[in-house]
This record gives sequence, structure tokens and C-alpha cells, in this order.
Amino acid sequence: MRPPRTWLMMGHKAGDNSQIRALAEALDWPFEIKHLVYRPTELLTNLAAPTTLLGIVREKCSPLEPPWPELIISAGRRNEPVCRWIQARAAEAGQRVRLVHAGRPWAAIERFDLIVTTPQYRLPKKPNVLHNITPLHRVTPARLAEAAERWGPRLDHLPRPRIAVIIGGNAGPYVFDREAASLLVRAASVMAGRAGGSLMVSTSARTPRHAIDALEAAISVPADLYRWTPDAAENPYFGYLALADAFIVTCESMSMLAETCATRKPVHMFDLHTGPESRWPLLAPLLGEEVRRTSSRRWSRRFRPQPLIYRAAMAIGPNRLTRDVRIIQRALIEARRAVWLGEPFPPGPPPPPLEDVERAVAQIKAMFADPGARRDAAIEVAA
Repeated sequence: MRPPRTWLMMGHKAGDNSQIRALAEALDWPFEIKHLVYRPTELLTNLAAPTTLLGIVREKCSPLEPPWPELIISAGRRNEPVCRWIQARAAEAGQRVRLVHAGRPWAAIERFDLIVTTPQYRLPKKPNVLHNITPLHRVTPARLAEAAERWGPRLDHLPRPRIAVIIGGNAGPYVFDREAASLLVRAASVMAGRAGGSLMVSTSARTPRHAIDALEAAISVPADLYRWTPDAAENPYFGYLALADAFIVTCESMSMLAETCATRKPVHMFDLHTGPESRWPLLAPLLGEEVRRTSSRRWSRRFRPQPLIYRAAMAIGPNRLTRDVRIIQRALIEARRAVWLGEPFPPGPPPPPLEDVERAVAQIKAMFADPGARRDAAIEVAA
């Protein structure tokens, strides 16, 4: 059977695009990438006309014209009206287009053929909703082996054990400021130094520049630091995933947690909370009095707009407008895939492989193998 013609709708968020590519690559079907550029007014036009191209700058986007796809894989609110516009144009020509959405949809769930979601979005149980544990990711044994071969010689000077420090940035209630950056890297340096090892530190598009300067100044062991830039010729991220013996990951990034956990190596989550709920006291055995002093300086700036807005939304907003990443954090800990930084990693064999991508692939292939089939129960998996 000929594989369905597949379009990938790529937007401006790296995490969304990575999930889309992960699913498409795992399907192993030919696909075409469609890049979208949005207008500043897209929210207003998309709310007013939920099946429209008014939210995009067409002359800057990839062509959206026949032959129409049979499958669209997308993510993010901004792409939804475009996907429905394509579906409507194809329907006028007598062709059915199936919509697969990763993450949380903003339109009615029934508008999609399949939604691949995670617990943070708290979607209801529906026949067309696949509840996974972690976001979709592109980490495979083959990709890790290729990255190890490519980056191994360049990072061979770093003594083992190598701890990869994977850094996100500000999100929801979490703030990655100078204090957090300094404390994170000092704790990582102590861990690596006690074992005679080194660090591989990767920033990301969301990492504030002032925080990168602070963390670079705090490194006290042999290290390789990658400062993310949008036009970098090379990115060692997969090399770090392949060559690290353990990871420290900022707790706000579900994609980074999924990617590091997919390696089946120890993952330590660095808490970015401020106030009484912070887990920074766990770092006292590593850093002593420095933890209290840094926490005090950070506590004085706890009333910043971003965390306050998030907490207000969680308290009074509807579920579909908020997300609670603590659900995934708890699930990873309960599955013995991750711990909070400062806690010992549980002994024993590596955890089993994550199978979230494989589950999504199976659902899509079943949908095309038996187009008329309908499931009677929601799809759900356990940790």
C-alpha cells in the first residue's frame, strides 16, 4: 500500500517542531515540511475565523496547494486554523485529510483524528486521544550511536564520568535567573569534581543571556559549554545525550526531560521554584551554606510577574488554558527514571525504554490500515 502523503506543519516553537519531526521520522513515511510564518494579529483572526489562512503571511510560508496531503501532523494553537483550511480545501476536491495533533489542541477535540498528549494538559479520556507519559522525542539508539561517533573525538578530552547539564529557561512558575544558573552549575561542578569527571553544558533558545554568563563563571571543572544560537553551524546536543554518563536537567522542560530519560541514564531534575516549595535545601550536602545565601537573595525577588500570573491562572483559569508539568515530574520519579538534584538515584538496572513514540506510530498506522475503524474507549497508558 502506498504510504499516505504527509505534511508536517512547522511553526516557531522548537519543542513543537521536534515532536512533529519525531513522529514523522518514526512513521518512516515520506513527508513534506511546511514552514509557517504568523502575523502579529493571528490570535484575533484565528478566533474570528477558525478555518482560515488570515493568521499567516502566505508569501513567507511554504506553498499550500494541491496535491493535498492525506495526513497532517501538527502542534500548537497557531497552526490549527491552517490545518483545517487545508482539510476543507481537500474535502472540496473529494479527498479526506486526517489531522494528528501533538500536545494540547485549542479547538474541540472532535475536530482531530488523533491527539497525542501528555498528562500536563489534563485532557479528558476520548476515543481519539492518546495519553502518553512524556512528549514525543527524536532519541533513538541509531541516532545516539551516530552522535557518539561524530562527537566522541571532539569531547574525548573530557574526563569521565561526564555529566551533561541541559538548560531550558523561564516558563510558567519557573524562573532561570543568575542565582539559579550559578547554583545549578556549582552543584554540578561539585558532583563531577568529587568523581574526577567533567561537565557538558548545553543552553537553549529560552536560556537568558545573563544566566549563561553566570553559569559560565561558576564552572570549576573541565567542561564543554555550548551557547545556543539560532544560526549555529553545529549543535552538540545529541552528542551530549550520547556521551553523558548522567544528566542534570532544568525541571520546566518536558521535552528535555523526555529526551534525557529516553537514554535510560540517570536524570537529576534541577528545581526552579522559589519560596517554601523549592527543593534547593536538597543541595546543602553539596554546597553547604551557599544554598541558604542564594535562596535568600532569590526569595527577595519572588513576586515577579511571570510566576504570579501562572499561579493566578492555575487557581482560576480553565484546565484547557493551563498546564501542570508537576504531573510529569512525579510520573518520572515514580517510574525511577528521574530524581530531584540532591537526592540519590535509585540503584538497580536501567529503566525500560520509553515507548510513547511507538504507541503514537501504532495508532496512526492502524488508522490508515482500517480507515473505518472506531475505538470504543479512550487510549491511556500507565507509567
